[in-house]
Amino acid sequence: MLQMTVDAEDRKWDLEDTAQDLEQAQGLEQAQDLEQAQDLEQVRDLEQVRDLEQVRDLEQAQGLEQVRDLEQAQDLEQAQDLEQTQDLEQVLVTAQWAGRHLECREILMKAVNTTVKSGGDDLFKNRLLSYLQEQFPFKIDEIKPIRKQVYLVRAQERVFILKGFSSYHRLKLQEAFTASLINEGFAKTYTFYEFAKEPPLLYDRTYYGCLEYIHPSPDSFSYHLKRDRLEGLELLQAFHDTSEKLVNRYQTVVPAFRQAEKWRERASLFLNNLPVIRYFVQKEIINELLSWADWSLKGIEEEDWLFQSGRQVILHGDVAHHNFLRAKNKTLYLLDFDLIAKATPHSDYLQYANRILPFLRWSFDDLLRFPIIKQYMEEKGFKYALAFPTDIFREWNRVIRERSYLDPVKIRPVLDLTVGQFAERQRFIRDLKKAAED
Repeated sequence: MLQMTVDAEDRKWDLEDTAQDLEQAQGLEQAQDLEQAQDLEQVRDLEQVRDLEQVRDLEQAQGLEQVRDLEQAQDLEQAQDLEQTQDLEQVLVTAQWAGRHLECREILMKAVNTTVKSGGDDLFKNRLLSYLQEQFPFKIDEIKPIRKQVYLVRAQERVFILKGFSSYHRLKLQEAFTASLINEGFAKTYTFYEFAKEPPLLYDRTYYGCLEYIHPSPDSFSYHLKRDRLEGLELLQAFHDTSEKLVNRYQTVVPAFRQAEKWRERASLFLNNLPVIRYFVQKEIINELLSWADWSLKGIEEEDWLFQSGRQVILHGDVAHHNFLRAKNKTLYLLDFDLIAKATPHSDYLQYANRILPFLRWSFDDLLRFPIIKQYMEEKGFKYALAFPTDIFREWNRVIRERSYLDPVKIRPVLDLTVGQFAERQRFIRDLKKAAED
């Protein structure tokens, strides 16, 4: 009996040993399977990383190819443009013509005081008219293009301006800003109307606003007239006095203006365009223009505080003559606030001075006769900034961007600005540098 019990115990232990061996074997197999799975995952991860690296390498290679293709295309375009330029006798005549200073100045005066008119696309205009007829609660009698995305609209018992904006934000900003100006006492601008049944007016990915039409005087505003130059400057000062009150209100929606940064970008683009410009303008003049720009930018960097600290206003940003309108009642109005930005007033007055100097024959003494500008001329940084040939750089960049430099009519004012006025401007820069050193 005892023997049977011992045998039973032995068999029990054997079974337990066998079970343990089986568990160990299974555990070993599982461990091996796990190791193999981990190895397989690592291999897969490695393959994925390699695949990703290959994709990146391929993208970089393709990107490099695209860059090279683009550079080659740009080089080819410039070469073709230059060949076309060299083949045109009209352009040769235009370049020679640059020395005829007085005739060129007369053409410039006329060009500056000419209202831009554009017929526009009749099909687009008719479709826009149909859309507006659906949106307005009154009948439209006529829609007349003034310039790109700006129309004069005549309707029953009312006339107004229809102006397009690239985004809803820009439209609402303009509506709010002009309303704020008027509420703060600056009444010499236009108001916005709300005529649409279902605002906003959105047609062909452009948002449209309805602006008050100010009936113009037959005597249009011109920088050619001393009276207009003075009155425009006084209106700009009144605008700054009002916009100063709005800076905090528009702090987050109006960008800060960086004068030196903007001019560096303009100078860089001018340098890129030199292959074309050199055909029209002799290298000695180009070199002197670049030296003026260099002296100006270095001086602005030294006097950077002038444009960053002190009184802050909302700048108008574009004081071209066409943004001043003489009304039928002889009141002068300020228009188009598309380029408003926060900064010190200096930038608007720099631009204003640059706009009127050709009509002063670049006289340093005559510029000092404007009391508002004279007070800024006492600051060294303002003198440095006045030397920057921003108008020349701007106009050359524009005609090359628009490819209109092959048109003799369009290139003549730019040649006068660059070559025809060069001697007068050279004397102005000498006076400016002398004043800056004193």
